[in-house]
Amino acid sequence: MPEVSIVLVEPLYEGNVGFTARVMKNFGFTRLVLVNPCALGDDAIMRAAHARDVLDGARRMTIDDVYREFDFVVATTGEVSKSVCTPMRMPYYAPAEVREAVADIDGTVAILFGRENWGLANTELARANLICTIPTSEAYPILNLSHAVGILCYELANLPRGTYLLAGQVEMESLYRHIETFLDRIDHPDFKRENTMVLLRRVLGRTKLTVREVSTMHGLMRRTEWHLENKE
Repeated sequence: MPEVSIVLVEPLYEGNVGFTARVMKNFGFTRLVLVNPCALGDDAIMRAAHARDVLDGARRMTIDDVYREFDFVVATTGEVSKSVCTPMRMPYYAPAEVREAVADIDGTVAILFGRENWGLANTELARANLICTIPTSEAYPILNLSHAVGILCYELANLPRGTYLLAGQVEMESLYRHIETFLDRIDHPDFKRENTMVLLRRVLGRTKLTVREVSTMHGLMRRTEWHLENKE
């Protein structure tokens, strides 16, 4: 089955980190990753209760480490785009749909949760394979960090064993670099470049490409580039 890690990006309150460890263990998850967290002390230990092992075993990583190491990254957000013309937080998926998206992955999956006060930055969201939001009441839409983690953990608990290996981040980043070069070759307008790359990352990220599929896409672009170079 996919190896799911919960990633807290710059959490502000140690109590929330402790509660996160606790709710993770409630649903059978033990892989906690912390990106530049607040200081952790007695409050985090107390809130973790019998999940002290999850808290103590948390890995410290940078956001670049996360995107480099994990095969598939889901970024959570409370704020979503209102139109497909602004693709940074679109399309977005509910937690149950995330389960369907990752269930057949035989690889590593990271679920990113942002800061308690303003969530994840656009630069952090842009690299994600998939965007997730939790449907909430308009009267009070913002969830506590550990509550949001609990909802995702509930939906992802007891996933079936994965059936195929994904292309890893190394293969995917190589593909994205090739696409950027290809856009240069076809004179894609500069002012459209950023949105185009975000859209392509969204589309290709959620399709969960295999290594063979990535290789095929490289081959198609190389063949097109050859024809561009050798056209009469």
